[in-house]
Amino acid sequence: MTHNSSNPHPRVSLRNISKRFPGVLANDQVNLDISPGEIHALLGENGAGKSTLMKMIYGVMMPDEGRIAWDGLPVEIKEPAAARKLGIGMVFQHFSLFETLTVAENIALCLDAHEARDMTALSARIRDVSLKYSMALEPDRLVHTLSIGERQRVEIVRCLIQDIRLLILDEPTSVLTPQEVEGLFATLRQLAAEGCSILFISHKLNEVKALCHNATILRGGRVTGQCVPGNETAQGIARMMVGDDTPVTATHERTRGGEEYLKICNLSLTSRDPFGTSLKDINLGVRAGEIVGIAGVAGNGQEELLAALSGETLETHREAIRLPHGYIAHMYPGERRNEGLAFVPEERLGRGAVPDMSLEENGLLTAAGAGLVKNGWVNWRKTREFAEQIVSQFNVKCAGIHAPAKSLSGGNLQKFIMGREILQTPTLLIASHPTWGVDIGAAVAIHKELIKLRNSGAAILLVSEDLDELFEITDRICALCHGRLSPVADTASVSLQQVGSWMAGHFDVDEDVQGG
Repeated sequence: MTHNSSNPHPRVSLRNISKRFPGVLANDQVNLDISPGEIHALLGENGAGKSTLMKMIYGVMMPDEGRIAWDGLPVEIKEPAAARKLGIGMVFQHFSLFETLTVAENIALCLDAHEARDMTALSARIRDVSLKYSMALEPDRLVHTLSIGERQRVEIVRCLIQDIRLLILDEPTSVLTPQEVEGLFATLRQLAAEGCSILFISHKLNEVKALCHNATILRGGRVTGQCVPGNETAQGIARMMVGDDTPVTATHERTRGGEEYLKICNLSLTSRDPFGTSLKDINLGVRAGEIVGIAGVAGNGQEELLAALSGETLETHREAIRLPHGYIAHMYPGERRNEGLAFVPEERLGRGAVPDMSLEENGLLTAAGAGLVKNGWVNWRKTREFAEQIVSQFNVKCAGIHAPAKSLSGGNLQKFIMGREILQTPTLLIASHPTWGVDIGAAVAIHKELIKLRNSGAAILLVSEDLDELFEITDRICALCHGRLSPVADTASVSLQQVGSWMAGHFDVDEDVQGG
């Protein structure tokens, strides 16, 4: 890879870039410079305009105003193919790989025909590049057999093979174990040392501090600040992102909980999905008045476990799940709700909420048993009050309770669904990715509500890929890998590295863990 690091110009320079969508000014006169060999963080809350800006650099969309210069020369990047010709590569947060093709075939799809013709030569190049950057990959493996971390490597190697000069990474660590993050950072530092520029989008501020040379902060589509992350505290950077009037941290007391409330006993389940993960002998107890977290990289059995606990899958033995009143593994979701269970699924639109229904109706969907329906008749006054309480208490930004669920941003819909479940004061709450996609301030508020629910005596089970979040609010923690559950430990007595190693499958189920 050859880089002209002596070029006095920035690798890429954005001047007065603006982009409008109906009713929204997504980017407003944005300026940004990234030098050769620089790792530059782009920070901001959801809706701050980060994705729009990246997509314009990568040619997915064009700016309405402003100009882009590449190595000091003006360019118009009209499509991703033009970006790739310049040497710009992008790894999106949601990967675009074909499950049933091999690693080499997936990479070939992005190359010019003459480069993709000789698959033997391409496989050799993949091996060379992945070896050089310590990103071990086997070109002939089918993608569906790869872990999430390995799939991300395919996306990055796909960029590196094309003589990359600017690599854009969107939330690249949100799907990795701590050990994989360290490996990725070593690769990125090596690339930067060779003169490649890196634009790094992340909400994990400690990682930004550890990796990035400079940061640009966006708020409401405008650049509101710049900093050298290594010289700031994570709280200081968060404060720049949200302004002065939003709490950015909170500390929570840990608790031991009371009597065991939820008992999962020898739960095994064969996945119906050919690319799914079967559960093997899961044993776990959750006490009343505690929060237990299950860490893990997506695709390790979380979906299957949540379906078994919510009642969407009834293919387990009758004694697999029990509450104080008795076994529930044979019960349908509605019957489980009558037993005091509330549930927040991973997929918000379609499973957590019906897209075309109003917020008022979506509130009624799961809370019908909480006094909103009597003798088969809906009490619309109470239903409206319930929806309004969710919107005000959880600060849901919407056009009112008659707005359809699909009109809300992902983060606001998440706040609505979390609020709908928490305000029913369940005795057992099972939630997947409780603050996925919500802003720093909103995450702090949701954590506060979860702690309040815990302190009122509810048993809470959280499934999340965000280890920082789990360490912040759980009382006990474990990890799921390949459908097997690790030992459970007191969160206060276990290290991030230990849980990271469990996430990678390094555990023996009978291991004795202090406080578990």
